[in-house]
Amino acid sequence: MPRFSALTASLVAAAMITLTACGDGSSGGGEEKKVSQVAAKVNGEELTVHQINGALPRMNNPTEAQVKTATKQVLERLIDQQLFIQKAVEAKLDRDPLVMTAVENARREILSRAYVERVMGGAAKADAAEVKKFYGEHPELFAERRVYRLQEVAMQLKDASELEGLKQALPPMKTMQEVVEYAKAKNIRATTNTTVRGAEQLPMEFAARLHKLKDGEIVAVPGPGGIAVVQIVASQSQPLNEQQATPFIEQFLQNKARMDLAKTELKNLRTAAKVEYVGDFAKDPAPAAAEVPAASQSLEQQSQQAAPAEPAPAAAPDATNDAIEKGLSGLKK
Repeated sequence: MPRFSALTASLVAAAMITLTACGDGSSGGGEEKKVSQVAAKVNGEELTVHQINGALPRMNNPTEAQVKTATKQVLERLIDQQLFIQKAVEAKLDRDPLVMTAVENARREILSRAYVERVMGGAAKADAAEVKKFYGEHPELFAERRVYRLQEVAMQLKDASELEGLKQALPPMKTMQEVVEYAKAKNIRATTNTTVRGAEQLPMEFAARLHKLKDGEIVAVPGPGGIAVVQIVASQSQPLNEQQATPFIEQFLQNKARMDLAKTELKNLRTAAKVEYVGDFAKDPAPAAAEVPAASQSLEQQSQQAAPAEPAPAAAPDATNDAIEKGLSGLKK
């Protein structure tokens, strides 16, 4: 029920606040320190500066004014949240079995993520040789970088026969208008979009494919729920030298190292643990865990990731349209 879901979220938030709170100030700096950490009181209950800092959104090189505005906005949200929490506790919703389960799930998520972050904290920074090697292996992103003006038509295909028909019909097509007319003639739902992207803003596999094409050429890109047909309307050469590319590459390689450490740790824990499946789960054991390919991301996205261990957002029901709305950053090879 919607009302219960909202209150459940408030109780989960309460658990998260409890895990991240700074303490009661009874030790250390005394009463003066305690007061200095309090940002607001809601019906006598304190909200602290630490709680605000923990809820602040990540910003790249924010100005003082932006930080001040964001801090005030977060505090107001915490006040609203605290009011909901107080009413939920007053109604004894914190004792509801479903709410207690949700709070426990939040606790499990926070603790497991904290451990993974600690493991990933041991990742070493890429050295100059690694940066140079990556730069040389990806001319499409750096030395031969292009900025593309792209037109795309995303199609939702019903079955394999529609996909096979499109594959056969596509090679002779020279314009996107022909692609649109084909979709109309076959009653295929399609959405069009035009975007401008530098190579580093495209999914890395897709950037490598476009690098081999000339202006005017068309390529089909499979995606969840359908296929996107993309044409390079125009492109312009805008290379990045090694010095310019180094910050992107260093962060990308460090994030990769962080993820590798997390995967290795999980593999080791699985190997050492005694896991017993019980009941129906024992009757039909799951197949061996397979490597699930991560969502294709651009170099820019990956180099800006501050916390690669965070779970990706759930895919929208209409994944193809979602990809179109976000431009080519949502497309996959």
